[in-house]
Amino acid sequence: MSDAAPTTIYLKDYTPFGYLIDSVHLTFDLAAHATRVTSRIAFRPNPDARDRKFFLHGEQLRLIRAAIDGAEIAPEVTDEGLTANVPNAPFVWETEVEIDPGNNTALEGLYMSNGMYCTQCEAEGFRKITFYPDRPDVMSTFTVRINGDLPVLLSNGNPTASGQGWAEWTDPWPKPAYLFALVAGDLIAYPDQFTTKSGRGVELNLWVRPGDEGKCAFGMEALKKSMKWDEEVYGREYDLDVFNIVAVDDFNMGAMENKGLNIFNSSAVLASPETSTDANFERIEAIIAHEYFHNWTGNRITCRDWFQLCLKEGLTVFRDAQFTSDMRSAPVKRIHDAIDLRARQFPEDNGPLSHPVRPESFQEINNFYTSTVYEKGAEVIGMLKRLVGDEAYSKALNLYFDRHDGQACTIEDWLKVFEDTTGRDLTQFKRWYSQSGTPRISVSESWDSGTYTLTLSQETHPTPGQTEKLPQVIPVAFGLLGPNGDEVRGTQVLELTEATQSFQFTGLAAKPNPSILRDFSAPVILDHGHSNADRAFLLAHDTDPFNRWQAGRSLAEDNLFRMITQDSAPDGQFLDGLLAVLRDGDLDPAYRALMLQLPSQSELASTLYDSGHTPDPLAIWTAIETLKQATAQHVQDLLPRLHSESLVDAPYQPDAEQSGKRALGNAALALTTRLDSGTQAAAEYDRANNMTQQLASLACLLRAGKGETQLSSFYDQWQHDRLVLDKWFGLQISLASPDATPAVALGLTQHPEFNWKNPNRFRALLGSLATNHAGFHHADGSGYQLLADWLIRLDPVNPQTTARMCTAFQTWKRYDDKRQALMRAQLTRISETPNLSRDTTEMVSRILDA
Repeated sequence: MSDAAPTTIYLKDYTPFGYLIDSVHLTFDLAAHATRVTSRIAFRPNPDARDRKFFLHGEQLRLIRAAIDGAEIAPEVTDEGLTANVPNAPFVWETEVEIDPGNNTALEGLYMSNGMYCTQCEAEGFRKITFYPDRPDVMSTFTVRINGDLPVLLSNGNPTASGQGWAEWTDPWPKPAYLFALVAGDLIAYPDQFTTKSGRGVELNLWVRPGDEGKCAFGMEALKKSMKWDEEVYGREYDLDVFNIVAVDDFNMGAMENKGLNIFNSSAVLASPETSTDANFERIEAIIAHEYFHNWTGNRITCRDWFQLCLKEGLTVFRDAQFTSDMRSAPVKRIHDAIDLRARQFPEDNGPLSHPVRPESFQEINNFYTSTVYEKGAEVIGMLKRLVGDEAYSKALNLYFDRHDGQACTIEDWLKVFEDTTGRDLTQFKRWYSQSGTPRISVSESWDSGTYTLTLSQETHPTPGQTEKLPQVIPVAFGLLGPNGDEVRGTQVLELTEATQSFQFTGLAAKPNPSILRDFSAPVILDHGHSNADRAFLLAHDTDPFNRWQAGRSLAEDNLFRMITQDSAPDGQFLDGLLAVLRDGDLDPAYRALMLQLPSQSELASTLYDSGHTPDPLAIWTAIETLKQATAQHVQDLLPRLHSESLVDAPYQPDAEQSGKRALGNAALALTTRLDSGTQAAAEYDRANNMTQQLASLACLLRAGKGETQLSSFYDQWQHDRLVLDKWFGLQISLASPDATPAVALGLTQHPEFNWKNPNRFRALLGSLATNHAGFHHADGSGYQLLADWLIRLDPVNPQTTARMCTAFQTWKRYDDKRQALMRAQLTRISETPNLSRDTTEMVSRILDA
């Protein structure tokens, strides 16, 4: 473990910086191993600050000179930054430093990717570029001059001057340093134009490496759709003359919203029908929208400190979810969001890494870019909108933009605009930001002479650092169905605010069937105690798409639970219900495809653990395989029809209609492969003319224990495409049998194309190992050891990626004593590694302290 004890930073200790900045001028003289950065910064005392200590962050910088108002000084420099005596009046600060982007493998600050200079400054990367108050509440305009011999020189804002070997950019909108960006390289622009609602023209460019120009069209269309949508739905117009996106191969995140110069992981922007699946296209559309929407919710209004990270990220995730719902199928999007939340955020919320949406403390801020901050943060926004209504939400957002434009804000600022707009007291609702853990709602009901009474009780289990939990405001969307399936009470929102509350519905002719938590109206666990007959009724009749899907999901989960714990057979009631849904040609194909998805292995492990059982990963895998086989046999007569319904007689488009058909067809193909041992899948592979079909048919063959020939031909065809090769690595590990998974992963780590320093390739291989539940949890511990080996190797090179991958171990206490001992041994081995990074030290310590 690192020798230096990590420092804990607390929200309660926040104080404003002692100085304000009026302007920043930066000059970069680019050189791979000796870039010179000259800064000229206009400071003035902050009248709201109590502490006037002048401290500038700075890491891995070689200071060449420093000056105040032109007079050179000798500041005190440490590994964390510098201090100096400065005037109690406005002054100009100047420094010149030297940095080494060519050896910056952590991909923070200024670094190089395949000969291209690139930056990543969120959260605290700017301090690796020059000495600066690297905190989000210090905002300023920036003027940047780049000197270099590369053909493309980009920074934030608008281009203001250029010449041979240099370019100047000016960003007129004040921003914190984490939004600074610079890119320089041999790049090609894919250009377009957008006219704002006020008639102003904006130049758009998607910058890529030579050879990637053919993968830009979809990303550009997604950007223009996002710009138009934000004008129409939120009234937000773009505010610069140019908007640039750059595709970068080596990037720790998906993308970054730097003002006017978004930097994207190439996997999150480059797409073509031949190389990208429908899921890739949808992800790209959502990420481009997300980063563009940050222009207002994150850039024009930013967060005061990193504890408020959910203010920009939760709100922007909610906005991109709204966008995707409008562009595609809203019910399918909502179901996917619920699946992802339960798979990623619920385990986080109920394990050793649990933290509130707004944490109270942290040691390394990079470790709080979590599903809790992003996805749960978005759910909190959704609940607030549901409680106040669409019109009040719109008014509150307009007030937020008007009141706080150009400011660094807090959750209190955000909630205040809703209180001022609606007159509601949101004190209790604010607990969603401060209280960790997933609330559980239990249900009881009674019926008496035309009156139906629903009683809801809420409880949140203790989480690390929080043992006492107070009742939260939970919007429960609710409806009632009559015995014949007709809706006798339409959807209404019940506000659960007490530990236990009852709600009465009178004037009913017969005892109704409740439909609770419609549209997944709150991120909670619902313990209803439904019988399978009740679930089957809702599966057949519920008018809410989410709850109809949930009924089928619950039937499947109950069936699998009994198969694992009681050695039961596949349930005919579930299979009949599934068959009825698949026969309903009026349903969205994408929705029917979703109905065929079973709960994940990890989800079942969580259910078993919560029910007092010790999960057996191999037993879980076997039960799922058995139920899938039974499903294939039960619906086999329908499979040819589903296949014919999925055929698309038109040129490929990654739109909702075609994507839905392909999703249903590929789900049917997976079932067919269980009956014909891959005959149809092999034929589908041979005639596939897009990556969605090619990859799906290859996956079917690999699941059937076939496909070696196709796997080899796939590699030969795509070995020169780095993003497709990531798919090739991940697919083999994801679909390996439990006994073979660690060995397959080990073998692929020795493949010459395994570039472990590239985050995408590392995640494709080792991330797939971690998510192959039964394979990773192989009884001999070889999966644990292999992942730990590579995390130890990666940590000194890229701490951020290492720390995030440690979450594979966060549920280690669910399992049997032997597996717990094996995982603890690997976690201890990681923790005892000399000079372990702060990022990984914090993550491993929190997991071990569970």
